Amino acid sequence: MKTEQQQDAIDMEIVEPIGKRVLIRKDEDKKQTRGGIRLPDNIEIPTITGRVVAVSAEIDSSPEIPLSKYDKVLFNPKGAIPVDFEGHNRLFVVDIESVVAVFRKN
Repeated sequence: MKTEQQQDAIDMEIVEPIGKRVLIRKDEDKKQTRGGIRLPDNIEIPTITGRVVAVSAEIDSSPEIPLSKYDKVLFNPKGAIPVDFEGHNRLFVVDIESVVAVFRKN
């Protein structure tokens, strides 16, 4: 017999992008400028960076697309599809063409 915790793990949903898409967890919007000025709660500096949470099988098998899970990326939010899956985690399905840069360390 399965415990309630085991059943919850089985019932847990995942989001798997299809086609040339990735799932990105958008970084939190900034509440302070670079100069240290604290912004009011109703004003935010839009941030379009995030971490890749999942890649589609098509991207994973493509050597031309240098993206993998956990990469930090810069993306164009226009056309990004919000996923109301984890609520506060700010997940988006993004076409690979909308990912404009990957942050790499030398």
